[in-house]
Amino acid sequence: MSNAPRLGRAPLWRDRSFGTYWIAQSLSAAGDAFAYLAVPLLVLQATGSVAQMGLLTAVAGAASVAAGVFGGVLVDRYDRRTLMIVADLVRLVLYGLVPLVWLAGPRVWLLFVVLPICEAAGMLFQVAAVTAVRNLVDADRITEANGRLQATFAATAVLGPLLAGVVSARFGPATAIAVNAASFALSAAGLRLVRLRAARPADAPEVPRGSPLVEFLAGARFLWRQPVLRALTVLLSVFVFLVYGFTDVLIYHVTHDLGGSEGTVGTVLGLAALGTVAGALLVAPLRRRRGFGTTWIGAHAVCGFAVAGVGAATTVPAVTALTAVYLCCLSIGGICSMSLRQEITPDHLLGRVTSAFWSTHYALGPAGAAILTWTAGRYGVPAVALVAGAGCLLVAVGGLFTPIRRAGAEPAADPRGLGPTPAVGTTGG
Repeated sequence: MSNAPRLGRAPLWRDRSFGTYWIAQSLSAAGDAFAYLAVPLLVLQATGSVAQMGLLTAVAGAASVAAGVFGGVLVDRYDRRTLMIVADLVRLVLYGLVPLVWLAGPRVWLLFVVLPICEAAGMLFQVAAVTAVRNLVDADRITEANGRLQATFAATAVLGPLLAGVVSARFGPATAIAVNAASFALSAAGLRLVRLRAARPADAPEVPRGSPLVEFLAGARFLWRQPVLRALTVLLSVFVFLVYGFTDVLIYHVTHDLGGSEGTVGTVLGLAALGTVAGALLVAPLRRRRGFGTTWIGAHAVCGFAVAGVGAATTVPAVTALTAVYLCCLSIGGICSMSLRQEITPDHLLGRVTSAFWSTHYALGPAGAAILTWTAGRYGVPAVALVAGAGCLLVAVGGLFTPIRRAGAEPAADPRGLGPTPAVGTTGG
């Protein structure tokens, strides 16, 4: 499958359906950027404990993983746009409860109820959103589309934490969460205007259905039988264990060790998000020139050095710069991995393969977040960041001994979902 763009086509930004989808996703991402900062600050403000922040991240992450198990089955069975709208409305209602209840005083227990449900709805939304890209653009433009989407998400992530820091400092983190809730209403309204292409041709045979577990296992089977996807799943499971609680540790480092305020945290996360913008814009040309394997391995190696550097940094500007490097490389590696799955997976399996991948590689994340934040509070951020960074570097080195290293243009997917079949003019992964 060639990644070279076809000549004579209009640029993606002129595609009306993709543009509408792009705007709706950006609105949702803008609100998420508020919650990204506001929820940890709300817990830290009420309890003063980084371990409580990590515990909430762990519980919410576990709910997300559980939802991912069957999210792909729903996405492959039902209309993807409708599922995204429902997920937006659920988060609108639940996040909207937080600032209302907080008027009577801090209720941390409410976050342990609301956040897991919202994370589960968010996982369903993300599985549907990833698969919807396949129904919006041609196969050879998937990496470009993902790059543009992620670049815009990152751009909102620049302003989001900055504004969330200002709002949190002036009106409190609960108000910032109210802004997040409102963003889901705008996202749902925008998605109603999107029209997706048919998932399969009208004359294609109906795909047989089984029980939800059997259908999920079909996606997991495809994921495990594809050598590159299998290696990615295993290595990324370790990587997520190491960095799932990184944001909590970063916020704790800036506020506790460096004496920063809530506004300082917002500035750090906002400016560092420029790294995500850079990564999203760089990923397509990097992959074309260097290939999948080199790009993915190199990105995760640099992530390791950046994570270790954040812990060693003693000034806010240094933390900001290193976090930007980390987010840049995280963006490059993530978009590469996501685009590869979209390119080589049959459409009727795409939701299940996506959810099987995310459920598996996020499974260790909640435990990792709890351990990372607990050890940071007990032994200090520098030591924990050094160990986590070294682990990330080992993940990249591990990629050198798997099919990831040789991955270039991947085999095309067998339309029956039985596995990859050689495509004309491509080299095997």
